[in-house]
Amino acid sequence: MVREISAGGVVVRNMDGDWWMAAIEPAGAAAVTPAPAKRTVRSKPKAILALPKGLVDPGEKPLEAALREVREETGITAVLVTKLADIKYVYQRTWGDGARVFKIVTFYLLRYESGSIDDVSDAMRIEVARAKWVRLEDAPKLLAYRGEKQMARKALEYLAAHKEV
Repeated sequence: MVREISAGGVVVRNMDGDWWMAAIEPAGAAAVTPAPAKRTVRSKPKAILALPKGLVDPGEKPLEAALREVREETGITAVLVTKLADIKYVYQRTWGDGARVFKIVTFYLLRYESGSIDDVSDAMRIEVARAKWVRLEDAPKLLAYRGEKQMARKALEYLAAHKEV
């Protein structure tokens, strides 16, 4: 079984007394079906929301990868608050070799530092359709993946217990 190590972040920002979190809509979320003579677009599906994350490059530390992925996928820079947790799961690739993959993703709670959400390079649009702020308290309902929902809950718990953030 192939093994992948990734890292990502729950980036929070306090705006008008509420905590907001940076989320991404992965590219390719819209359902477009090519037809023989024309393209038809199905009614717009609900957007998939996820946390910014990606593979840890050789020689890179997980925190460095998380900060890089946040910058690349959202357009913002952030600073470390704390490590939240590692999530582990198995998936099967739907591309290339179709291999089963054991994946470990280290998630960090990060605080917004600078930049504009969705200020993403054209090259990154292959991976990210858009990035946006969502209310952190709504994130567990909005995020598509179970492990990422857990990370949003952990971020809420941490912020409730650490008012100084």
